[in-house]
Amino acid sequence: MSTGAPPYVATPDRRQLLTGIALLVLGQWILTLLDATGKTLTQQGVPVVAVAWVRYLMHVVVIVLLLGPVRFRALVRPAQPALQWLRGGVMLLSTLVFFSVLKLMPLAQATALNFCAPLFVVALSPWLLGERPGRHARLSRWAGVLIGFAGMLVVVRPGGELTPLGVALGLFSALLFAILQMLTRRIAAHDAPMTTLIQSGITGACLTTLLAPFFWFEAMPTTLQCVLLLSSGVTGSLGHYFVIRAFQYADASFLSPFLYLQIISATTVGYLVFGQLPDWTTALGIAVICVGGVCVAAGESALRAVARGLKGARRSGQ
Repeated sequence: MSTGAPPYVATPDRRQLLTGIALLVLGQWILTLLDATGKTLTQQGVPVVAVAWVRYLMHVVVIVLLLGPVRFRALVRPAQPALQWLRGGVMLLSTLVFFSVLKLMPLAQATALNFCAPLFVVALSPWLLGERPGRHARLSRWAGVLIGFAGMLVVVRPGGELTPLGVALGLFSALLFAILQMLTRRIAAHDAPMTTLIQSGITGACLTTLLAPFFWFEAMPTTLQCVLLLSSGVTGSLGHYFVIRAFQYADASFLSPFLYLQIISATTVGYLVFGQLPDWTTALGIAVICVGGVCVAAGESALRAVARGLKGARRSGQ
């Protein structure tokens, strides 16, 4: 999940654009590994809160090592602490719910349901963010909502392999992710994305430390479980770090269509690790959700930005 995009300046060349795409895709694959780790641990009976506790503690440790103590101290103080703590709390709740979803359904389907988040953003942003897009943009976004909703109905169709509880939690997770995206937009006007990344870890670590004693391990984790628990903080922090770095090379309108490539990593890891593949009908529904999400996220402007960026990159490379 993205934690915000730094302001983008200057006309990018082909190398910058490809670097931005590569960093984004790398971040998505790493975050998919985090999801697979959470699914593995929760299915083995490790409490979701305990998994999140280790994940956020290690998140802070890895970010300190990545940035160094001096830069970490320079970025750790947010301009809007209350808003950052609220966002961090929503992110933690989103993590807990999504890990619970992963316990109940395959990785690809859980990821696809989370792609419904932009649909909630379109519905809620006029009231929560005061956004009033133009008529053309509004039509494009609501067309995307209808397309995405149709895809979601295909994925969760009666007679499919998903449980009602898993579907309900999946849609709740998408709603939380939508609220998280809107809070990130509000915070982006005040704090650097790296500050938000740091604060996400601190908030999650503090809140889960309060909750962990009530949801502690029933038995001593095995060696493999300990390794997976520690790796969750590494993959969580590195994944978000690379996504942030991607937006320093290419702007959001250019990269937004590529966000949906995460369904490839989710499907691949789901098959390699859990032996789970969506059937053809479910795969069609997932594809429709992705199409709707692209329309909602940026619509025609995103496709034009990709076309302009690649066309300009080709010219600069000649």
